[in-house]
Amino acid sequence: MHDYLASEYHRQSATRRAPAYQHLRRTLQHAIENGELTAGQALPGERELGRLLDLSRVTVRKAISGLVEDGLLMQRQGAGTFVAERIVKSFSALTSFTDDLRARGLDPRSEFLERGIGEVTPEEAMALNLSPGAQVVRYYRLRTANDTALALERTVVPADILPDPAQVENSLYAAFEKLGIRPARALQRLRAIAFDAEQARLMRLPEGSPGLFIERRTFLDDGRVVEFTRSFYRGDAYDFVAELHSE
Repeated sequence: MHDYLASEYHRQSATRRAPAYQHLRRTLQHAIENGELTAGQALPGERELGRLLDLSRVTVRKAISGLVEDGLLMQRQGAGTFVAERIVKSFSALTSFTDDLRARGLDPRSEFLERGIGEVTPEEAMALNLSPGAQVVRYYRLRTANDTALALERTVVPADILPDPAQVENSLYAAFEKLGIRPARALQRLRAIAFDAEQARLMRLPEGSPGLFIERRTFLDDGRVVEFTRSFYRGDAYDFVAELHSE
């Protein structure tokens, strides 16, 4: 790997006139795209990269910071810098954010930005098939894994299904399981978005960064809607796949 990085960096710097940190950034990006650096692999330390390429630590740090912002690298406090893993989420299976990340050996976390109970809005009433005046539980969460922000989620659940907002500690579906509730199916819609200023601040991304918006309505066997969630995922961290069958 060291020989590849050195030769690729010198090739970049010989063919393009640009600041040294941009050459290093392109070098590392190409190494990831070409499979020389694989998902989960640790990068050499800043000092080691600097010695290898005759660069200052400030230059190395600037290049790495740009790739962290792009979602290609991730930093773990006290452990170093690693190639980020793209999370493959299937549209063919009804799974939670927590299940998806744990299946890939990651540590999912939730930071509650809002949590409470109130009267259903007209939009929520339509989505959940509730009458005006019904009570709902609302959550607004920042979803992370290994200290990297991955998604923002706004979730609404009928209060007659989940009466206490504190019942959700990290995973909504884990709370459902404790209550004996088993979601049977879901309808989802996906579209591309750009993060606005507030979303970008919470996600620690530049304003306008690409994202994916997913709206989910989840049903029980008897047809009741138990969840209305609007999620904003990092576009550089997720691949969504669906299995299709001919009729």
